[in-house]
Amino acid sequence: MNQVIVIGGGAAGMMAALTAAEDKTNRVLLLERQSRVGRKLLATGNGRCNLTNIGAAIDNYHGEDRDFAAPALTRFTPRDTLDFFHALGLLTVTEPSGRVYPLSDSANSVVDVLRFALAQRAVDVRCGCPVRDIRREKTGYTVVCDEETLHADDLIVACGGAAGAKLGGVMDGYQLLKPLGHKRTALYPSLVQLLTGTDYPRSLKGVRADTALRLCGGGELLGESGGELQFTEKGVSGPAAFDISRAAATGGEGLTLHVDFLRQIGKDELLQLLRSRCETFPKLESAELLTGMLHNRLGRMLLKAAGAPQGVPLAALTEGQLAAVAAICKDFTLPVTGTEGFDHAQVTAGGIRTAGFNRDTLESWFMPRLFVCGELLDIDGDCGGFNLQWAWASGRMAGRLGR
Repeated sequence: MNQVIVIGGGAAGMMAALTAAEDKTNRVLLLERQSRVGRKLLATGNGRCNLTNIGAAIDNYHGEDRDFAAPALTRFTPRDTLDFFHALGLLTVTEPSGRVYPLSDSANSVVDVLRFALAQRAVDVRCGCPVRDIRREKTGYTVVCDEETLHADDLIVACGGAAGAKLGGVMDGYQLLKPLGHKRTALYPSLVQLLTGTDYPRSLKGVRADTALRLCGGGELLGESGGELQFTEKGVSGPAAFDISRAAATGGEGLTLHVDFLRQIGKDELLQLLRSRCETFPKLESAELLTGMLHNRLGRMLLKAAGAPQGVPLAALTEGQLAAVAAICKDFTLPVTGTEGFDHAQVTAGGIRTAGFNRDTLESWFMPRLFVCGELLDIDGDCGGFNLQWAWASGRMAGRLGR
């Protein structure tokens, strides 16, 4: 029998183990440092598990060489992901955005069917078993754990990244691979809340809005996104913020976030709407100018930020004041001071350099029969199911063991 050891019981590791177990000549052992497999998976999609996105394409991915991901993503597509999980009995629902969730709306359903499949395919799963060292031997690899030393003919490392430390994010994989010749890039938190100047966010804590965002620094556009933005006590969160958090983490200092709160209409059209509101309700208090267009607290904050007078009738607002309100609704700026960091991040940007691996197999160029997959590699995706699609696809490729 061929002994296969998979280090890491996350999405990529479980997929790699299940794939390797399809070959009956393999005896598969899955080692997980946490008390159970799939802990980070349980937290994805706010506990709903956004398990893929049917629109996943290479443009949704980042890294020193994002094209490295193309073979794996092409050979195991979102459609293949759905077929795989449907075969395990998981029912799913696809939202108009392309995001796919379990019909149960619970990440537990995804982890449960994977656990059932691991048991069905006789994968030996050992939890609470951190790996301390990997040594290359003439006939494979020695894997050193706290209480035993194991032998692997084929070794798959799928430890995940540094993000989400409370859920199992660790530096283990980088440290295990370094003595084997594999270096990493700089690491940054991604899909994480942005920290901003707090005067306005603190007063808007919990308010959500559909927005278009631009992140600027050094006179350049560093990133842009659109979708839901949520204000927090320290800054902003939500899918729109997550999508540009990678750019914020890597962009240096002096960054500015530009928010368009009414992205569906132009500034001239908005100005005309404000004029009409004043004509229709001339006696209405000025604080109600944006009522019906935006959340009440948000609307009043924008009026204040625009310098519009408070406690006067709408008829008293001047053309210049209406223009200032329209302008700030379309381009409200916040200084970006950083991100919440790895503890709160969903994904690690950066990782083990992909140049050290065969993109068609994910086998190391330096160490034969050593494979690496998932977040540990320098590949990360946008918010919306793209990172889990990379986990499934890369785990599937690594689990084939070069065949």
